[in-house]
Amino acid sequence: MRIITLLLFSLLVLSACGNAPTPPADSTRTLIPTTSPSEATPSAATTSAANTEIIPTTTLVSIDLPSAETPTVAIAPPRTAAVMTPSPSATTIRLIHGLIGPFDYGEGINPLTGQVAPNPEILARRPIAIKISNNARVRPQAGINSADLVFEHLTEGGITRLTAIFYGRDSNKVGSIRSGRLIDLELPIMYDAAFAYSGSSAPLRLMFLRSLFFDRIISPDFAHGGFERISNPANPNERVEDTLYTDTYLLRWMLDQRGLDTSPDFKHGMSFHPDSPEGGAVVNGVEILYPATSAYWHYSTNLSGYLRWSDGIPHLDANTGSQLLFQNIVVVRAPHLNTEIIEDSGGSPSIQIQIWGEGPVSLYRDGLRFDGVWRRLDSREMLTFFTQEGEILPLSPGKTFFQIVPVDFSELFETP
Repeated sequence: MRIITLLLFSLLVLSACGNAPTPPADSTRTLIPTTSPSEATPSAATTSAANTEIIPTTTLVSIDLPSAETPTVAIAPPRTAAVMTPSPSATTIRLIHGLIGPFDYGEGINPLTGQVAPNPEILARRPIAIKISNNARVRPQAGINSADLVFEHLTEGGITRLTAIFYGRDSNKVGSIRSGRLIDLELPIMYDAAFAYSGSSAPLRLMFLRSLFFDRIISPDFAHGGFERISNPANPNERVEDTLYTDTYLLRWMLDQRGLDTSPDFKHGMSFHPDSPEGGAVVNGVEILYPATSAYWHYSTNLSGYLRWSDGIPHLDANTGSQLLFQNIVVVRAPHLNTEIIEDSGGSPSIQIQIWGEGPVSLYRDGLRFDGVWRRLDSREMLTFFTQEGEILPLSPGKTFFQIVPVDFSELFETP
């Protein structure tokens, strides 16, 4: 019976239709049968962040990010091929004096932050991607400020969920932990990471089972330990699904028991530079209005980074009580397609977010905005960033928060 069930799931997963872009030939992803592309429902009103001492009372100004057209998806040949054929603007990379990466990071530099690692030995271990709820009732979540990278993306009903990448630092409490989504077939591959999550739809569980990183997955889906139920009596809105937590120390011990807490093999890394590129627009605040939640980032000169508000409230890390602080905010526009996978009892379709090929990007660093192109031509490459002319668009050394939005997303606002 189990074999028959798996075969039925395989038929569902492998039957692709529609006009979805074809992924790189070496990718582990599977294009899912799709319905029409998802359309973000505009918010009834623009909600600005809470007024605090560091937030200017400037009226939010709507802007148009570059190129709202569906990006051309560049297809990479298998890794065994001798030659890749990226778009013309990507054929030459002019290295900038003082650039950190994408090929040479220097001794003891964390390739995910461009900063010196507190202990070089930590770079010989594997990154861990962890799925974290972003439902308003679970905030403040634990451990987000300790992650090197965080991806926020749409799920069902217009809410968002987070995938945090832990490499340079650990956290003794991370959560609350929630279920994986289709985008999580991409992110662990990009960073040669392990993946910790809890729960998935049956077709997606089969895809995780068949993924190239299945041996690095830690999840109750596959009868793994490493998680603990921790209730918060002070939260009257808490549900049992909000109470699952983990910690990176335990996850690393479990990986070590499998012989898998080893040095990652990064492909085509990110680039960093301590100085801002030329030509940036002065932008001190950026707000992203997802259909059912909002994120606002304000640049703090004193802290040399962006502080976050969610739904108008300072977004804190429960472990420290500190507000979320990241040096880079990257708005990535990518195709979002509804699939035939059903994620909940209400019949909501799973969204396939196609972060391969290339598309428009806006990078916020140092109180400035830089527009360009994100690119990922191979499933094992990280998202990398270029100007429209093909020059490297470097991040500021530090942590990066990725806001993933649809290509035609219009609910983005700035404060000068």
